[in-house]
Amino acid sequence: MARGGFAAAGGAGAGGERERVHGYGSGRVTISVAVTCLMAASCGLIFGYDIGVSGGVTQMQSFLEKFFPEVLREMKGAKRDAYCKYDNQMLTAFTSSLYIAGMLSSLVASRVTRRVGRQAVMLTGGVLFLAGSVVNAAALNITMLILGRMLLGFGVGFTAQAAPLYLAETAPAKWRGAFTTAYNFFLVLGTLAATVTNYFTNRIPGWGWRVSLGLAGVPATIVVLGAIFVLDTPSSLVMRGHPDRARASLQRIRGADADVDNEFKDIVVAVEEARRNNEGAFERLRGKGYRHYMVMMVAIPAFFDLSGMIVISVFSPVLFRTVGFNSQKAVLGSVILSLVNLSSVAVSTFVVDRAGRRFLFLVGGIAMMFCQVAVAWILAEHLGRHHATTMARNYAYGVLALTCAYTFSFGLSWGPLKWVVPSEIYPVEIRSAGQAMTIAIALTLSFAQTQVFITLLCSLKYAIFFFYAGWVLVMTIFMAALLPETKGVPLEAMRSVWAKHWYWRRFVRDAKQDSQVNCL
Repeated sequence: MARGGFAAAGGAGAGGERERVHGYGSGRVTISVAVTCLMAASCGLIFGYDIGVSGGVTQMQSFLEKFFPEVLREMKGAKRDAYCKYDNQMLTAFTSSLYIAGMLSSLVASRVTRRVGRQAVMLTGGVLFLAGSVVNAAALNITMLILGRMLLGFGVGFTAQAAPLYLAETAPAKWRGAFTTAYNFFLVLGTLAATVTNYFTNRIPGWGWRVSLGLAGVPATIVVLGAIFVLDTPSSLVMRGHPDRARASLQRIRGADADVDNEFKDIVVAVEEARRNNEGAFERLRGKGYRHYMVMMVAIPAFFDLSGMIVISVFSPVLFRTVGFNSQKAVLGSVILSLVNLSSVAVSTFVVDRAGRRFLFLVGGIAMMFCQVAVAWILAEHLGRHHATTMARNYAYGVLALTCAYTFSFGLSWGPLKWVVPSEIYPVEIRSAGQAMTIAIALTLSFAQTQVFITLLCSLKYAIFFFYAGWVLVMTIFMAALLPETKGVPLEAMRSVWAKHWYWRRFVRDAKQDSQVNCL
């Protein structure tokens, strides 16, 4: 009997999915869904705060005196290369250790989520991040610093895996892009809070760095309290065998007078279809019918990191020190970048469901590439010549202006869409695994880049920005050719988008044929 139901569902094909798109896609935003999504999106605060705080702390004199005095000694060397001031592997390990821990925890979070739900995983992540902030603030040696960073990473891995999926599964289809973008908005807000904190604590001699690291407990507390008060998503509840609670959750977020029958039916059908095969989600991803998901699962996080933004976000104070700003102005430059990023994400929130994902990817990519080439040219012409360790002030401000333009372009496109697109394209049977793999790949690449960026800057000098510009060109062409538009499409109907794509439709067709054979 179950198999007959699956065959009927599969027989509807793309037309049936289009019918569901118009069946419940009114796009009504209730107070309940707005509050719930904002609480879930606040998980971005902890990731953003960490990105913002680590770069500022690693150039504070009090922090370097305590843990990395050899860096200060090398900086004072008269013949020190302008690009190599902060080339120290233990110093970069302080930053990068978070990402490797986040990668491991995001993979674990996929299996945990299927058992206990997205709400419990977000709560666990907040608690782990809170513990890490306490350890870092009280650190007496490098071992405690790394341990604290790894606890922070475990927290980031759990929340980054669960929160975007929570938002995508809860938000109305018409405004899903805007609601999922809220995670990135809070991430940037956390970065801004961290850079402002660094700006003031940088003036505190001796222990200012402890305040910066310890205040990570504030966003962690917000996440913990928010996770306590949100309900789990309908899809997650159905997956775990609680259909009555799932329907009640859906009714609450859509409104007491809303007709949720069609949407709830589609959620149940999608979950039942996911249970049709016995193999696990990770094994299923190897099948030909999931080829398009696997490609995007690797490409989006890989291109995101190869855009160069992660290292600019983390190391912007170091970059500004490199081009000649003093410590306080370098941190102020990071504050300016965070404000620019926040404004661009706000703009993206309003246009992502109107202009579409592909348009923002293309416009943002072209602008980012131009800015990186311009920064490389300025550095090539005006930094490090005749053994000078700084550049003329007007060119340093030019680097700041171009970095701001690059940040705005990134915040309009890749910044939020890196969270929006992966959270919405995967079918329910691989959604947790797909998001976990996306986050794991992103955090692994972030670990590698934060660990080697200072060394690359020292070796490649200005050419590092040509390197990133080349990758931005590749990823912009990739998105133009291979990413279908997903705006306004309900999650349960997302397969129809791939079925109509000029290239990916062959894999969707093969998957459908295999599904029909299995149902016989």
